Amino acid sequence: MIYNTCATIFNSALPLVGKYSQHHKTWVNGIYESVEKLKNTDFSNEDWYWFHAASLGEFEQAVPLIEALKNKKKIKIAVSFFSPSGYEQKKNHKLIDFVFYLPIDTYDNALLVINKLQPKKIFFVKYEFWNNYFKVINENKIPFYLVSAAFREDHIFFKSYGIFFKKMLHKVSHFFVQNKISRDLLKKEGFINVSISGDTRFDRVYKQLSMDNRLDFIENFIENRTTVVLGSTWADCENVVIDAINKAPENTCFIIAPHQIKPEKIAALTEKIKVKTQLFSKGEINATAKVLIVDAIGYLSKIYSYADIAYVGGAIGTTGLHNILEPAVFGMPILTGPNVEKFPEAYNLRDFGGLKIINTSQEFKQILFELLENKVLRNQMSTASEKFISTQIGATKTVMDYLENN
Repeated sequence: MIYNTCATIFNSALPLVGKYSQHHKTWVNGIYESVEKLKNTDFSNEDWYWFHAASLGEFEQAVPLIEALKNKKKIKIAVSFFSPSGYEQKKNHKLIDFVFYLPIDTYDNALLVINKLQPKKIFFVKYEFWNNYFKVINENKIPFYLVSAAFREDHIFFKSYGIFFKKMLHKVSHFFVQNKISRDLLKKEGFINVSISGDTRFDRVYKQLSMDNRLDFIENFIENRTTVVLGSTWADCENVVIDAINKAPENTCFIIAPHQIKPEKIAALTEKIKVKTQLFSKGEINATAKVLIVDAIGYLSKIYSYADIAYVGGAIGTTGLHNILEPAVFGMPILTGPNVEKFPEAYNLRDFGGLKIINTSQEFKQILFELLENKVLRNQMSTASEKFISTQIGATKTVMDYLENN
């Protein structure tokens, strides 16, 4: 089979892949270390549930379900990642009892993972389809679920030439999908083991409201000014928002949390800004500056709680829209770029009235300044964002109800 041949060749070529960049080296070394860790760990004395998340975002989708399961059952949680960004940021998470990089999708690797873990249940999150893992899971008759899954008509499963990939789906015990479109696409292909659960990310962000979101350095910086938070920005995003930042009204301040915090990226951003700017890493943060650049990770979800308006990055270029739900839960107008076709939550929030899509620097400045001046419009969009989140929570309960009754 071509797929298996390619997977085997790629697995053998990992040492070469690791020489491509530091990112790839981290990933390859992580796979090798994970294989050894799997081989040398005894899992036999506990009941294990295994979650696989491609990266950070998918893990965040898994968190509400992991919490609910741990509250109900005496189990251990194993979590695998594909991406170094997910693994490195969450490898010490309190909910994870065993963490590893998922080895390449060969039959032997799949046997290793399943034979060692012997999981009682398996959950793959959103967009993860690994043929040999699915096959071995199915051969071992382990209950296997896709959680917060989302399907589109242009996915290969629904094409005439996608028969091989469609066969993977027959290995899934039950699909918990985000929306009616996904359910209908699966049902059209004969799948009846489908429930519309919604997206567990809504449960995840909704919990943020009950947490302590205070950040002293943000309060020192804002000092009663109208606050615009620009989250997870890339260079493409920054080029669009810079003119508005440089020309914004006096009683407005900006907090930028870039996606990449490498010194050269921060220096390039700072050079474009013509108004007084402070860096989080330099300390002594106060209200004398108009812009604060948070060149550190782990603060953004709390920073959004201080925003009057938010811009979410990733949708101007091709990097992919970042999490619009994190600011939406706090109730505010949200702006983002046009490349959101793979992110139904953006369209849905726009239709609710909480989000505006912008295409150019001039358009961003026009819409931002309108929101700064028009408190009625700002309040309308804020209320829409809050309502949008409140109508979407409950996916975790749907999954848990199913698991308890089946």
